[in-house]
Amino acid sequence: MNNVLNQKISGILEVANSILLGKESILKLTLTAVLAGGHLLVEDLPGVGKTTLSHLIGKLLGLEFQRIQFTSDLLPADIIGVSVYQQANAQFVFHQGPLFSQLVLADEINRATPKTQSALLEAMEEQQITVDGQTHQLPQPFFVIATQNPQSHIGTYALPESQLDRFLFCLQIGYPDSRAERELLEGQDRRKMIHELSAITSPAEIIQLQQQVRQIYTSPALLDYCQSIIAYSRNKSVFKEGLSPRASLSLLQAARAWAFIHNRDEVLPDDLQAVIPGVVNHRLNLLDHIESELPSDQILGHVSVN
Repeated sequence: MNNVLNQKISGILEVANSILLGKESILKLTLTAVLAGGHLLVEDLPGVGKTTLSHLIGKLLGLEFQRIQFTSDLLPADIIGVSVYQQANAQFVFHQGPLFSQLVLADEINRATPKTQSALLEAMEEQQITVDGQTHQLPQPFFVIATQNPQSHIGTYALPESQLDRFLFCLQIGYPDSRAERELLEGQDRRKMIHELSAITSPAEIIQLQQQVRQIYTSPALLDYCQSIIAYSRNKSVFKEGLSPRASLSLLQAARAWAFIHNRDEVLPDDLQAVIPGVVNHRLNLLDHIESELPSDQILGHVSVN
């Protein structure tokens, strides 16, 4: 691993932990998602720091940032852009929407209609969008952080399975502990603090880090363990539907990135276990008679390391 880049990862986490207090695990998982080339869904109550997390990551990574507020009247063209006819040269010219950014915050994504939500599908999977038969490449790196309020809240639309499967992780930030909240109450405004920060990495360095993550070694025994997890998820007596091949690749890539962040050049079973909750809990649904457990708990409790 490049020592300079490794130091930058440590620096990012150190600064981020001084802003988003008491959320070290969430910050590590967010950085894991970026390095794995995946997207992040944050589901939690309003006001716990979802938007702050997005601004913080964008600032520290030096990424071009756009925030899209999803509402019930938002249209796909408001996100991806629109072709406008120009009389001067008698042709349509495409005007890019806010989706053309390196880090896109899709704020309260489940307040938009399914038609608008679906505008993100091609972008998240293929890093491109197609408008009027023309394909447009998105900036690199491209990373989506989507926030959503609990489905019990008024005015929300459930994300379809095809959309959920495109998010590498689904995380919950949760309330801060009492010590972190006291420091928050006594300290400066967090958004002002973020505004004063300087970037620690550049987009080119993020791409370089992502390439290094792909080279992290995974032993045949580790792949066997990963396959056992995938096979168990497809057990019809436990889960309604199993993990897709996309999910299995996401799980392995997330484990590589988690190992990379912890300065290891080989994936361990512990790395796989650390990322399983974020990868599987939004993708799997337990059958009604065992709904009291989380899908990840069911997997970790029944699939052993060979």
